[in-house]
Amino acid sequence: MSRTVADLLAAARTRLDRPGPHRAAALAEAGAHLVDTRPGWQRVEEGAVPGALVIERNHLEWRLDPTSDARVPQAVDHDVAWVLFCSEGYSSSLAAASLQDLGLHRATDIDGGFRAWAAAGLPVVAGAAGPSAATRPPAAR
Repeated sequence: MSRTVADLLAAARTRLDRPGPHRAAALAEAGAHLVDTRPGWQRVEEGAVPGALVIERNHLEWRLDPTSDARVPQAVDHDVAWVLFCSEGYSSSLAAASLQDLGLHRATDIDGGFRAWAAAGLPVVAGAAGPSAATRPPAAR
């Protein structure tokens, strides 16, 4: 039996407690890490969330797995709270489910993504396309 991407998305979201933008901001205030998974061109066009880690989708599992040699310093164990966002909250749901598959049980994503965050009047700055330290290979840091 074939599955569609809509099936994968629905299955992923059944196991995620997806906060809206204001609750995501409160989670970040309480210590969760906001992670922007969008490619550089979207950050340039849409802007960025101040203080969010920039880890593009294709690097995500390696950077957030606490057992990976390529992990970011914040990836200290499997109990870290990660709140991902993409532009509209679709690919970030799939990414959060993938992180849960790695045992990162507190991973989730923002319902509505960056666009919902911006529409809610939460802080946004003009975007930049360049990679952050979190997206460069460890040797490039």
